[in-house]
Amino acid sequence: MNRSILIVICDFFLLSLLAFSTPDMNTVAQKSSPRALTTDLATNRVTARQDLGEVMRLALDEERKYRDAILADLASTRQSVTQRDQQIQDFRSQLQSTEQQATHLQQEETNLTWQVADAQNRIAALNQQLRAANEETALTKAQRAEMEAEARKQAERAGTLERQLTGLEQTNQLIQAERASLNTQLQVTEAARQSAFTQMSQLQGEVEVQRQVNAKLADSVKTLATQSTELAKEIHDNREMAPNEIFEQLTTNRLLASFYGLKKGIFGMDSSKFTQTQILLASDGTNTFALCHVRDTPLNLWSPDTEWKDLSGTLARGAVVFPVDTVSFCSVDPRAVLIPIPAAQARALGCKVYRLSQDPFKFQDAVVAGTQDNYYGECKFQMDLDTPQYVKMDRSSVRGLFGKFNPSTGDLVFSRTGDLLGLMANNNYCLVLRSFNPGLSLRFGPAGNSELTAQTLSTLYAVVFQMPFRLQ
Repeated sequence: MNRSILIVICDFFLLSLLAFSTPDMNTVAQKSSPRALTTDLATNRVTARQDLGEVMRLALDEERKYRDAILADLASTRQSVTQRDQQIQDFRSQLQSTEQQATHLQQEETNLTWQVADAQNRIAALNQQLRAANEETALTKAQRAEMEAEARKQAERAGTLERQLTGLEQTNQLIQAERASLNTQLQVTEAARQSAFTQMSQLQGEVEVQRQVNAKLADSVKTLATQSTELAKEIHDNREMAPNEIFEQLTTNRLLASFYGLKKGIFGMDSSKFTQTQILLASDGTNTFALCHVRDTPLNLWSPDTEWKDLSGTLARGAVVFPVDTVSFCSVDPRAVLIPIPAAQARALGCKVYRLSQDPFKFQDAVVAGTQDNYYGECKFQMDLDTPQYVKMDRSSVRGLFGKFNPSTGDLVFSRTGDLLGLMANNNYCLVLRSFNPGLSLRFGPAGNSELTAQTLSTLYAVVFQMPFRLQ
């Protein structure tokens, strides 16, 4: 097994043991003495999932470096093979040119040999003629001198041809030596090329093996990441947070929502209303909304209602401020106001986006936090089969932890895992939010001045009025 994969698997099992064996320090602290509230929340907490991800990233980086080194060697070997091929091609061209020169010189040597033989034959014939002339007394001295001159001329020509033949033989020997040298270099180059080709084949095999190892490692990393995600989710879903910790996160991540509206009052006089409240961001896995109760806005659910104009609002966190363009009302309970938040705005605000509780009834008690006043506490709740979308808060079990704790309309309710359970619809019942179901909506800003706000609010009031009396 690859050493990197073995290290990752060992780290995964070690982190799993640490995650399940670590005691809940919040519970110990809660049993020993109350913990002082602090609003300074660490922004960079190291988790087991981050450690495991770092180990997996290091293993992948090592494998990538090894693969890059092999690929670099392979590229160098390929370049060497290409150079060897070019050298072999050059040697073959030189060898072919040398062989052509040798053939040409061989032809010249043959011609010269024939010419030397012909000259020697003529000299022999002339000498024979000369001897015959000496024997014949009838020849004149002029004929004899002419024949001797012709013999000297042929002898000189034969000597010249013999010297040319000797030069050609020396040139031919040099060409043959060069040919032998080129053949030797060609054999050496062929051997080097074969060696480089063998090395390239080995490197390609190593690259293929490395790719298979990387693929297996990537599959193992994906499996470990999936298991790590599932483990982290299981730990998160089963870890019971202390109320102090839940409220501390809320104070660090909530936003300031400001609303303004203008409507006609008694005797035709316009009256304005300005409200501010603490608000948080929550997501159902698909969409992100800012959540608050309608009573925390200038609007009222009433019938008949008057027309609103110049409705506006902002969401602020520190120096980051965004205008409110639209507000929607939950189709299950219009008293829950949903403000859609684009992903870019959520990132710019930089606060925690709360998850909706996937198992709201896993714990018997919940943590209730006020949005207007800084109070929070524990409170048990009961299921009501007649109203499955709501739970009834057991006010007899209320235990305040900070401030004057008295659960009331508009408070936020959290499960003991820190997820958002819902919103207090009135002083006794909490609306359980399993998903966001926006219904009717109103536009804010200049675009909203043309809308019939009174008709919309009257329609929403009718929905609340038709609910059981205990939920109104």
